[in-house]
Amino acid sequence: MSEHLATVEWSRGDQDFTGARYSRAHDWRFDGGAVVRGSSAPSALVPTPLSDPTAVDPEEALVAALSSCHMLFFLAFAAKAGFTVDSYRDEAVGVLGRDERGKTSITSVALRPAVVFSGAQTPDAAAIDDLHHRAHSACYIANSIRAEVTIEPR
Repeated sequence: MSEHLATVEWSRGDQDFTGARYSRAHDWRFDGGAVVRGSSAPSALVPTPLSDPTAVDPEEALVAALSSCHMLFFLAFAAKAGFTVDSYRDEAVGVLGRDERGKTSITSVALRPAVVFSGAQTPDAAAIDDLHHRAHSACYIANSIRAEVTIEPR
C-alpha cells in the first residue's frame, strides 16, 4: 500500500477567534510542491470575507478527487482497450445534505463526463458504459465514500 501526504496550514494572526470573526482561509500543501488555497464554502454561517470564495472548499475537493480518480481509471482502461481519448471533461456535482444517520454529508455525487475519442477504433455506447463501470469499480475514492455516485455520460 502507499501513503499520501497533505499538510494543512492556518494561522489566526490578530483576528478575533473566540468571537468567530476569523478567516477560514488556509493552505493545502502537497509533497510535490503544489499549494492550493482552501476555505470553508461561503454561507450564511461563514460569510465572505471570513470564507474565501476563490478558494477550494473541502466539499468541492472531495467531488474533484472522486472525478479525477474516475477519470484516471477510465483513461487507463480506454488506453488498454486500444481506444484513443482526445479529451475528457467532467462537470461533476456533489450534493450536501442529511444522510440516513441524520448527519450532514455529501449524500450524492453525479459524474458527468464528456469524452471525445478519435482513431480507427472508437468505442460504441456499450463499451463506453463498460469503461465507466470498470473505472467506478476500481476508483479508490469511490470505494472510500458513503455517498451514492452516479455516472451520467454526456
